[in-house]
Amino acid sequence: MRIILTVFLSLICVTAIRSQEKVTDTTKVIDPKYREDQFYLAITYNLLGDKPNNVSQTGFSSGFHLGYIRDLPLNERRNFGLGLGLGFSLNSYNHNIFIYESDAGEIEYINLSDSDINYTKNKFSTYLVEMPLEVRWRTSTIEEFRFWRIYTGFKVGYLVASSTKFKGEQGKIKNNNLKDFNDFQYGLTLSAGYNTWNFHIYYSLNPILSKDAKIGVQAIDMYAIKFGLIFYIL
Repeated sequence: MRIILTVFLSLICVTAIRSQEKVTDTTKVIDPKYREDQFYLAITYNLLGDKPNNVSQTGFSSGFHLGYIRDLPLNERRNFGLGLGLGFSLNSYNHNIFIYESDAGEIEYINLSDSDINYTKNKFSTYLVEMPLEVRWRTSTIEEFRFWRIYTGFKVGYLVASSTKFKGEQGKIKNNNLKDFNDFQYGLTLSAGYNTWNFHIYYSLNPILSKDAKIGVQAIDMYAIKFGLIFYIL
């Protein structure tokens, strides 16, 4: 977590320095084939949609996302085009579903609100390698580096690791890479804003857990909705 925050603060500093250099360095040669917004870093608040009955989120669920998107302008002004990239995403979700692996090797789910189990922490985390594809429109020109942008698209992620953590009267229970997490997670994206500050939203089109994940007979079809801020540089 501290490493991610360090990277985040460093990128903000780089962005500020770069913006100042572009304003003050009037002798710099302007590239007519310029590209914009090729590195990104985002911080999101993560929600769970379509939760089972009596399931709720507890605490703050966050996401950290960073990566590279190749800017592919399609017009002469180079303010409209596509973006194709590769990134990494770390997400945590605090909730009241106790997920654990039984002695028989089966994945079990208990709604803590319907039990007498006392706990102080309960969450799962996902770590994904992601490939974003965007349609990009902005008001940039060769000489203007402060501009409005609207980027919309699709993102697919491959799950490289997952974990569940529980802390309560039963002690600390942690499981890694449980089989019920879907390997592929994909959804729609929208980023919009001006200059440094941009709003970002991701709406998942498939559940986080597989169809085998159930509380009793009720399927756990929860999907991710993420919204927050995204920062672009270079």
